[in-house]
Amino acid sequence: MSRTYGKDEKSALQAKTDAQKIAFAPIMFQAAKALRDLGILNFIKQKRKGVTVSEISSNLNISEYGITVLLEAGISLEMVRVENDKWFITKTGFFVLSDELTRANMDFTHDVNYKAFFHLQEAITEGKPTGLNKEFGSWKTVYEALAEMPEKFRKSWFDFDHYYSSDSFPHVMPVIFKNNPKKIMDVGGNTGKFAIKCAEYSPEINVTILDLPGQLADAQKNIDQNNFTDRIKGHPINLLDFSQQYPKNHDIIWMSQFLDCFSESEILNLLTNAKNAMDSNSELFIMETFWDLQRFEASTYSLHATSLYFTCVANGNSRMYHSDDMRQLVEKAGLKVVEVFENIGVSHTIFRCKKA
Repeated sequence: MSRTYGKDEKSALQAKTDAQKIAFAPIMFQAAKALRDLGILNFIKQKRKGVTVSEISSNLNISEYGITVLLEAGISLEMVRVENDKWFITKTGFFVLSDELTRANMDFTHDVNYKAFFHLQEAITEGKPTGLNKEFGSWKTVYEALAEMPEKFRKSWFDFDHYYSSDSFPHVMPVIFKNNPKKIMDVGGNTGKFAIKCAEYSPEINVTILDLPGQLADAQKNIDQNNFTDRIKGHPINLLDFSQQYPKNHDIIWMSQFLDCFSESEILNLLTNAKNAMDSNSELFIMETFWDLQRFEASTYSLHATSLYFTCVANGNSRMYHSDDMRQLVEKAGLKVVEVFENIGVSHTIFRCKKA
């Protein structure tokens, strides 16, 4: 399998300029977030004819000095521009301020990753989520820690996770309900959002959520609030204890943004356990954001950054996978990919799998 990605066609001057952007990226990130969170971008956006530093200062009760240093950083960030001493928001500034995807990514970077990434090199050399351990506590993975994380951490983590998954759910339903399944197993069901969407979509469906007890407790609250207690059940399980078998007699096994949370050897075991729970009519659906199948450069960039989050914070050994790598693992587990659905939601691909 041969792969070719990337290019090196910049001039030396442009390459050196881009190198400085990398060198100061953590500092400039905080400037961008301050421009957003202190209300500066929003105030400028409202003034279509431009606004002066003194006007921003007096309205937001922030010193002209503070406004000035942030705005000047904003010029290099291409978030604002100045004309005749009046400031205007740019398209980039607008997306930082108002785009839901950008907000989810920025808050995730700040509240979950920023301090933790001081320990990235240790995570790489040790093969452990050292950023999580050094900044938040001695946990093996972020998933078992979620229920006890600080509220800002939890909110930003779930907002990030749900943005990418929830947007895809309306597109997913016709795919998985094509053959009128009656029982679905949601492996790693998190807060129960997918299970609830299934129950809303079909009055005949029953869903079993497999996850850690702490995650199931969060899911149960959402299930109860949506009055689906009779059709959605939790099955407590440590999915990394591969001796614990999955319940059988489900038409569909669903894994959404799940397998990227594990190493290749762990994925092989998870897929093998899924296969062992299937009969000849069962189907396994895998939905992932494969970095090689993205339509937009921004998506690929975001996924490569997310791989580093897995390295430093989540578990120390997983990543966002290339689709060929996942297909090979499916086949090693005794399954076969029988259909592929691309461009689902934000950036997802679905593998429909059967027993080989």
